[in-house]
Amino acid sequence: LQKNTSFEVLKVNLRLMNNDRFHLDTLDFYRAKERHHFITLAAQETGLLPELVKRDMGKLLLQLEALQEKRLNEELEPQQKEVVLSDSDQAEALELLKSPKLLDRILEDFARCGIVGEATNKLTGYLAAVSRKLDKPLAIIIQSTSAAGKTSLMEAVLAVMPEEERIKYSAMTGQSLYYLGETNLKNKILAIVEEEGAEKASYALKLLQSEGELTIASTGKDEQGRMKTEEYHVEGPVMIFLTTTAVDIDEELLNRCLVLTVNEGKDQTGAVHTQQRSNQTLHSLAAKKQREETLKLHQNAQRLLKSINVVNPYAPYLTFRHDRTRFRRDHVKYLTLINCIALLHQYQRPLKEQNGYSYIEATLQG
Repeated sequence: LQKNTSFEVLKVNLRLMNNDRFHLDTLDFYRAKERHHFITLAAQETGLLPELVKRDMGKLLLQLEALQEKRLNEELEPQQKEVVLSDSDQAEALELLKSPKLLDRILEDFARCGIVGEATNKLTGYLAAVSRKLDKPLAIIIQSTSAAGKTSLMEAVLAVMPEEERIKYSAMTGQSLYYLGETNLKNKILAIVEEEGAEKASYALKLLQSEGELTIASTGKDEQGRMKTEEYHVEGPVMIFLTTTAVDIDEELLNRCLVLTVNEGKDQTGAVHTQQRSNQTLHSLAAKKQREETLKLHQNAQRLLKSINVVNPYAPYLTFRHDRTRFRRDHVKYLTLINCIALLHQYQRPLKEQNGYSYIEATLQG
């Protein structure tokens, strides 16, 4: 029974015993011919009436369906593990979120964790990850040649985010996104290590980014084995995080994402080498413990962030290039990035209420 991975198959090894006589066979309960074949042979082998065997198999079918439905639903929608912060952890996380130089503190903590250089990329990636709490999150693509450090940059950003709020895959099949469950992706980070690994799922990713949800109609079978249409829905919003070595990226995906390019200069390579050598010294043992404490602090701070409406009173006074149609989407990314900064500073902004809406405001600092 445990080997069945969908609601369309109920294949089992079944043994019917009557005193010292028995019949053993493998059958799919959803196939009428196989059920009839089992009933006929089992009745002959055990001396039982076919009607009796048929009745008991009907009862068994209902029990197996209930067991299978419970197990598959648990696998499709795993229980969220609730993290309860201690008073001391919460106080430290609030102290970080209320820091007057929060963005500088974030960069310092990245450096403390051994991630050298890439200040703009680290901060942009961090803010984009915060956008998972917004109605329209940002999407990130880190682009570089092989071994330039794009995966390390992604891992560094993901490491400061709560484990329960990020999902990471190496690759995805074409329709896998549609079957992740109703809330498995809502307000989370979906990270795919290589954009090529998501090539078959690119259409779904683009829809998820634009629409904030996915819906697919798929065929299945009802209790009588007749074909029926079933609808699967994936609820967003979700922040999408990709890396790629490709020079030419799908234009439709590209204009939905912020593209970060890794510093491939010799000075950055030298700084990376210095850090790698430092990781081999005795000092690195103490640094490792400090890194774990720093990551825990940021994860706890992220757990305290709430999904709050952000209002930008300065938006009417902003300007942006408008000589190309793709700047329509780029302009939204620009405004969203400002909202991310405000959302990150929510514990430093007064919560306002007007017309039944609660919100915080962006300031001239972000």
